[in-house]
Amino acid sequence: MNFAAQFLYSRVLKNRSPRDISREEDDYDPFWQSYAEQLFLKKDDNKVKKQDAPAPCDLRCYKDGPIRNGLIGQKQPSINPERLKDFGEEDYLNGDVKTWEMKIVSRNEELLRDALPRIPQSSSRSSLSSHNKLIRFEDISAAAFKIQCGVQKTPCMYSRLSKQYGMDIYLKKEFLQYTGSVKERGVLYLLTSLPQDQQRKGVIVALDSNFSMAVAYHASELRIPVFVIMSTSTSPARVKMCREYGAMVISYGTTAKDSQTHARRLAQENGYLYLEEEDSALYLSGLGTVGLEVYEQVPKLDAVIFPAGGHCGLLAGSAAALKHLNPHISVIGVESESFPVLQQSLKAGHPTEDQACSNHHFYGDVSGLCFGSNSLQLTGKLVDKVVAVREEDILISILRLLEYERATVDAEGAIGLAALVAGKLPELKGKRVAVVICSGNLELHLLQQCVARGLTLDNRVCRFSLVLSDCPGDISKLLESLAREEARVLDIKQERAFVTSELFTVEVTCTVETRDKIHTAQLRNALLERYPTAAWTER
Repeated sequence: MNFAAQFLYSRVLKNRSPRDISREEDDYDPFWQSYAEQLFLKKDDNKVKKQDAPAPCDLRCYKDGPIRNGLIGQKQPSINPERLKDFGEEDYLNGDVKTWEMKIVSRNEELLRDALPRIPQSSSRSSLSSHNKLIRFEDISAAAFKIQCGVQKTPCMYSRLSKQYGMDIYLKKEFLQYTGSVKERGVLYLLTSLPQDQQRKGVIVALDSNFSMAVAYHASELRIPVFVIMSTSTSPARVKMCREYGAMVISYGTTAKDSQTHARRLAQENGYLYLEEEDSALYLSGLGTVGLEVYEQVPKLDAVIFPAGGHCGLLAGSAAALKHLNPHISVIGVESESFPVLQQSLKAGHPTEDQACSNHHFYGDVSGLCFGSNSLQLTGKLVDKVVAVREEDILISILRLLEYERATVDAEGAIGLAALVAGKLPELKGKRVAVVICSGNLELHLLQQCVARGLTLDNRVCRFSLVLSDCPGDISKLLESLAREEARVLDIKQERAFVTSELFTVEVTCTVETRDKIHTAQLRNALLERYPTAAWTER
């Protein structure tokens, strides 16, 4: 239909006056379905009244002024001809539109359409139930065209970690989006596809999540009234940030369930559209644009690694794009070993809702429940492998990205690299691999804990205790031994009152930093040789 609208639009331009052309050429987007329908109506009935001006949803009003569906102040870029190969052909004859389809069915198309039998959708998620259908490559291409000016085309750069893990690693840095999350892609496409009357009424979301932050920002930029309901236990920094995006933030209830209940009630009473993260075709198509970009940015790609978990929309949507473009690319999902939500759902054949999930904000969407059958079907059909990693691997991955890439990411963003850190994918050695770093919204107090814990797990911070005689010079000799071994002392404590050994002794506890695991072993051997009673604190 997108190609047909472009074709018909060019024919209509020939029959209009210059005044009409100058007035309408900047307001209408011929690739949008709403305008395509107007073209059909004009040709079918010449007596139909002139169409109204474009809806507010067709004009994306940002801070710098109205932004159409294209580059600011420039001519609309044309669609890549390669993306039109699967569109139907249409012809215009004698004022009537006669349409036929020429389908080129290949293995790629079968992967997207020949899916498993539909699984009944949960009744608890009905905000966009009419759009719940399996996505096609055309849907993802349309989403990429529509959101191209509202989100960043993030870089996919060669990583310094490649030599360390024996493969060519490319990092897709989606944490560079304005709200620090890949969720912006799906949210923007979802909001721009809302009817005009619903955009006037507004939308409402609940919970403290990347999805809510993306809705708050993009709805405000599109001049859509947006309300965010957060529990009273939400971090003040997150509440402040959401308000700065332009949303009306309301604190209600002590739990997430209370906030959701209140949001639904306000939506019903005031006509707002209650949005929650689900696997509607619009949302999945927006997320699937990541797969398009990765394919374009990294040639001769062998595998792409995505975060998984219950909210596997990014994995499912991107897999649909990648497998259509090249079925030989391996698509791999990674989830937490503590919350194997996706693996359990795939094994059961339907979204499971009885997993023990963590409420800790560190895990984010990694520990969420499986939210829909469409993404689950696409994952089961298109994803080659799903692996699980430990929490320790995620923390070390956060540390690696901070050190080598200067990237501050959260658990959801680091979990893809954690599969390589843990050695879960040995078959990728020597290959070209892209890892999607999808989120960077790690709170400051959690960052400090993650770095400290990651250094300990990486054997670069260790602690030991020993008993010395309480005589002048004994502690200085200990410090001299540590200096000879090139260990950096982070902390040292002395305990005299509660020592259970001989009188006039002192228990000294040292925390030191080393280069790596080998350096730690050398330090330990040297100290045990001089102080046989030294006791090391196990991590």
